[in-house]
Amino acid sequence: MEKGNYSLVTEFILIGLTDDPELQLPLLFLFLNIYLVTVVGNLGMIILITLSSHLHTPMYYFLCSLSFIDLCQSTVITPKMMLNFLSEKNIISYPECMTQFYFFAFFGISECHMLAIMAYDRYVAICHPLHYSFIMSYQVCSWLVSGVYVLGLVGATSHTGCLLRVLFCNENKVNHYFCDLLPLLKLSCSSTYVNEVMALAFSTFNILFPAMTIICSYIFIIASILKIKSTRGRSKAFNTCSSHIAAVSVFYGSLAFMYLQPSSVSSMDQGKVSSIFYTIIVPMLNPLIYSLRNKDVKIALKQLIERII
Repeated sequence: MEKGNYSLVTEFILIGLTDDPELQLPLLFLFLNIYLVTVVGNLGMIILITLSSHLHTPMYYFLCSLSFIDLCQSTVITPKMMLNFLSEKNIISYPECMTQFYFFAFFGISECHMLAIMAYDRYVAICHPLHYSFIMSYQVCSWLVSGVYVLGLVGATSHTGCLLRVLFCNENKVNHYFCDLLPLLKLSCSSTYVNEVMALAFSTFNILFPAMTIICSYIFIIASILKIKSTRGRSKAFNTCSSHIAAVSVFYGSLAFMYLQPSSVSSMDQGKVSSIFYTIIVPMLNPLIYSLRNKDVKIALKQLIERII
């Protein structure tokens, strides 16, 4: 293509979830309430774990990191999405779009591996309780969490670096509610082969590897639960595991639907619905599933309220 036949795009228009005026206001209030629950739930967990000394264990150390990731991930996506319900054209500049994608990729990849580490932590606690304090020492936990953020940093930097080399011409309408990789690549007027190969490779590693780790961990956990003689104890353990597995399945399932299929087969309209789960719904559910059903958290919350009063 000759230089005179196109102009480089300096801003994008996010189409959003719907262009139906009747749905704009109800969706705004819906996602506003979800975002408020997400912020209160995750920020509350971070504060509670930080202030409660008996929650300073590896499990809650990982849960605190997960809450931080969920809080940041939701903040990167949801406020900008809600602006789309208030304006006729939700315009985002090229630098802002690249920045949003970078932090989305960073926190998204980090959450994938953080969930795997949390599953491994539960596997060690249930299947090897006598060696738990030795295996999951403070130093090991610090290295695991650092490794999660390093993987997120590497993945986000690689994706964004390749995306910055892609040319965007006259077409600037992104069929999504945030700057995601696949919708942006569909607007490109240059070759995106390298980006698509890298996206598939990184997605395979960052989705399938943690998912297999979680599946293997829970297989061993369930096998240990079946050995429990008490019917009540077995039922309680199964209820806890089932809620964790449900949240993980929604998260990895929606990610796999979006990123682990060929671009020629994927539909952006279906992808937008799938994206809602791992960018908005799961960050809201995680504090409820991983903490509010936990007896230790309830006791810590009660003690903190009593101290405040």
